[in-house]
Amino acid sequence: MEFVVRGRIVVQKKHILELGNVAADVADDIGDLLGNKVTLQLVSTELDPETGDCKQSPEVAVSDWFLSKDGFVPDDVQYEIIFQLHTSFGIPGAFAIRNHHKHEFYLKYVKLELPDATALHFPCNSWVFNASKYKNDRVFFSNEVYLPSDTPPGLTELRERELRDLRGDGTGERHESDRIYDYDLYNDLGNPEKGPDMIRPVLGGSREHPYPRRCRTGRSPAISDPSAESMPAQRKDFYVPSDDRPSRRKQCALFEEKLKAAAHSLLPVLKSVFGRSFKSFEEVMQLYHQNMSVEASTTADDEEKHSPHTVLVQNDFKDCKNTSWLRYPIPQIVATDEWAWSSDLEFARQTIAGVHALKITCMKAFIPESRLDPSRYGAPSSLKPEHIEEQLEGLSVQAALRGRKLLSVDYYDTFMPFLSRINAQEGIQSYASRSIFFLTKQGFLKPVAIELSLPPQTPDTSSHRVFVPPLSAEKKDWLWDLAKAHAACNDATYHQVVSHWTYTHAVLEPFILAARRHLSTMHPLHLLLDPHFKDTLAMNALARKTLTSAGGVIEKSFSPGKYSFEMSSAAYDSWSFDDQSLPADLIKRGMAVPDEKEKHGLKLTIEDYPYAIDGLEIWSAIRRWVHEFINIFYKSDAALQADNELQKWWSEVRSTGHGDKSHEKWISGVDSKANLENLLTTLIWTASGRHAAVNYGQYAYQGFLPNHPSKTHRLIPQEGTKEHAEMRENPERFFLSVIPTKAETAMLLTTLEVLSTHPEEEEYLGQRPGDEHWTSNPEILAAFHAFSRSIAEIESGIEQRNSDPQLKNRRGPANVPYTLLCPRSGAGITGRGIPNSITI
Repeated sequence: MEFVVRGRIVVQKKHILELGNVAADVADDIGDLLGNKVTLQLVSTELDPETGDCKQSPEVAVSDWFLSKDGFVPDDVQYEIIFQLHTSFGIPGAFAIRNHHKHEFYLKYVKLELPDATALHFPCNSWVFNASKYKNDRVFFSNEVYLPSDTPPGLTELRERELRDLRGDGTGERHESDRIYDYDLYNDLGNPEKGPDMIRPVLGGSREHPYPRRCRTGRSPAISDPSAESMPAQRKDFYVPSDDRPSRRKQCALFEEKLKAAAHSLLPVLKSVFGRSFKSFEEVMQLYHQNMSVEASTTADDEEKHSPHTVLVQNDFKDCKNTSWLRYPIPQIVATDEWAWSSDLEFARQTIAGVHALKITCMKAFIPESRLDPSRYGAPSSLKPEHIEEQLEGLSVQAALRGRKLLSVDYYDTFMPFLSRINAQEGIQSYASRSIFFLTKQGFLKPVAIELSLPPQTPDTSSHRVFVPPLSAEKKDWLWDLAKAHAACNDATYHQVVSHWTYTHAVLEPFILAARRHLSTMHPLHLLLDPHFKDTLAMNALARKTLTSAGGVIEKSFSPGKYSFEMSSAAYDSWSFDDQSLPADLIKRGMAVPDEKEKHGLKLTIEDYPYAIDGLEIWSAIRRWVHEFINIFYKSDAALQADNELQKWWSEVRSTGHGDKSHEKWISGVDSKANLENLLTTLIWTASGRHAAVNYGQYAYQGFLPNHPSKTHRLIPQEGTKEHAEMRENPERFFLSVIPTKAETAMLLTTLEVLSTHPEEEEYLGQRPGDEHWTSNPEILAAFHAFSRSIAEIESGIEQRNSDPQLKNRRGPANVPYTLLCPRSGAGITGRGIPNSITI
């Protein structure tokens, strides 16, 4: 006896803006009419008792494919499909799909309705290419999840086969239709075919340059340097496994941002012709003002009277977010007060409530210590207690240390080994900086000294200059302002290259690769982690192509230039997965101490530390959600240890993905429920909260380059020199000659604007939009709804704290509220929002 199963298949097809695919779409429609169909075949959860093989339904074709029309946007297209099944078939647990069309489509989901009104959901969210591209049929499982040992017998072989297909065999060049996840070194940052200056060292696989692994593309070696991978053909994107490519709608949003970036990219070309440095802060602000006239955009210099930029800015095209394609939005740091950024209190506040609020450290000793060899780099510091004691509210230096009131942002060890090479580059003059702060009785920080160091001329000498703020806040000291600019430049580089790229983007990629290779889509942890891995491989590939590559935006925009990612590798050498945990990070930096009486079990060194306070709320909510999720599936540590997919995942992360650190002590990870809970919480926090905290405020704070310059072109002049006289004559113009030029500013702002923008199709922490049937497990749903409610409550608490006038660090002199860890956001540059994953 047979029964009917009705279903619905939902896809997104190519849209009309992708003009190169029009012919292929027509060919698909014609082919469909001629019998080259899309077909589906159900797979039962039961084995065939006679053969012992998977039990499969007859193959059924999707009808009327050609009747759907391609639109201007990639809307969903639905098709009905009907299966005739024998009563002995059992419950469908998977389906195979075969695409006999010429072109791929994006399969969102399939829904089946059984005769008893039971609905079965099959979340797919995958590209399906022509069947000839696959070794085995594409198979999708229902939204039921099982530990490997609990897999229904009819699906066991399919589960294992899928993982084998995803791992591949480690050979061959990868193509657009591939779904293979494998590892490689970072041997594609350089482009040796373009000359010696474009050669970059291979990162990863050596003691000299340790690094996480990236997704293998399999491109052939470069002809002139076999250790490097050749670049793809012009305009061709780097390989990303097809299931990790962004959705159609996300691609449209990225396409729009590329158009905006292309428009902005005209500016560096044009402005580089018409002078280098800004001549006044007023001229800097002209980048943002919406009503800049022809007269305002020109100067007295004859060369700029007829600047093409003047013509461009008059033909302004505004988008729906009230930003311009040829002019930049006003950064938050200067939106309320154009000069508040320059105050010492704002300079200090940004170390705990700015875009890089996770580097400041409570000092244990004064003078600052260094790990560098003094026989090579000289004495590590010239700081003395008398430099700062007058500013410590009557305390001695030792008393301030005992009271945990001295803090620092220290880049001496990071920059000093590279500084000679950095400063040998044309037009670059930088220091290695230390900034010292004092925690006042009022609970806010103030800078008390900045030490700027250069490599010693001889091994027994040192080159340090110590700057202190003017005794009166009313007195302008341009030497002090220049010292702050140089310290901020060190911070901008470390933020972008280490805290942002290396410690979020790069370190997560091996976890994602290993998960795709060893955690089946049927595995509970795939269900938990998949939203936090979404689009990250694609974003990292795009970054390797445009941002981190030789001659890319980062090398052109930041002082270390071609040495940026060697510095990144050096920083990775001291990276520890344990430290990615927010509580562990705060304790290591001395910004908190364990205290069970306090909320979250930590007592903060600075009570009003916005990043830590908001971050711990988010961290704790994630941990509760992870704890409840784990307990649904693992009833004991033994059950966890018996999970072969989980064990293989973690083993490969350590041995291969982070293989250069496999000899180091990591947390046990997957030998107990407690360790697994910490591991998963750390992963989710890194992909969501930590990345949001260092990414979405970039334009707000760094979009005004005098506040957070990415390059410095001149050292601070010594008294009695020609440069010192030049500074005294026109200090504002001298300051602007130190920081990025017009061309460099325009190029960096283009990048920061895109990096800081949320697309319309963003998924935030505590959300699963567009995927309402991601699970049918009521326990999981209940736990997730509780997590979502807690995230909403946290957001409300953040808003309340930002409105509390007693919390001085929440807004500061520039009146920029700390919203980087507010979970929700609208589209655009908002300075808030925690996406589930690294999607930009």
